Amino acid sequence: MTEALSHRLPSVFEEARFVEAGGLIAYGPHYPAIFRRAAGYVDRILRGAAPADLPVEQPTEFRLIINARTARAMGLALPEALLARADRVIE
Repeated sequence: MTEALSHRLPSVFEEARFVEAGGLIAYGPHYPAIFRRAAGYVDRILRGAAPADLPVEQPTEFRLIINARTARAMGLALPEALLARADRVIE
């Protein structure tokens, strides 16, 4: 990550922790929502459902996190529309 910043390469990550550590943007599934859905699967399996009979689900909630401080350090001007859509902007 520091390599990308030192070379002024914009980088996109899947998890927020990378943006909190200095990355530019994170876009990925909202993990707490995934864990809540997994609890339902565990409940069904413990009640006797066969795992092979359960449907495979894709994430439905995603989060966009932007580190504006990193963008300024890289000399990037982020569009206001992008910042408005972000779930979280790190100043």
